[in-house]
Amino acid sequence: MYNKLYITKSKVYYTFMGKTKLTLDIQNSIGELRAEHQLTQQQLADEIGVTRVTVHAIENGNYNPSLELAFKIALFFKTDLNRVFKVRNKGKL
Repeated sequence: MYNKLYITKSKVYYTFMGKTKLTLDIQNSIGELRAEHQLTQQQLADEIGVTRVTVHAIENGNYNPSLELAFKIALFFKTDLNRVFKVRNKGKL
């Protein structure tokens, strides 16, 4: 059997030997941060070099950004990555 990694709607599943071992529930506070900085989705998108649709998808948990994009978002807001993205571990490796 193969080890697999599934990513669906802000949840990451890792399987080993056909059994799910780890589930990560990834949430973000981008909408809150935008509101604090009085930014629209389009303004944030322009600043970090993505489309408004991408920002919308990330905010709604329909898309997990790359590590590079996650850091760009955190750096733009001058905050820690853990302030922008929160991960809940549901299981053990």
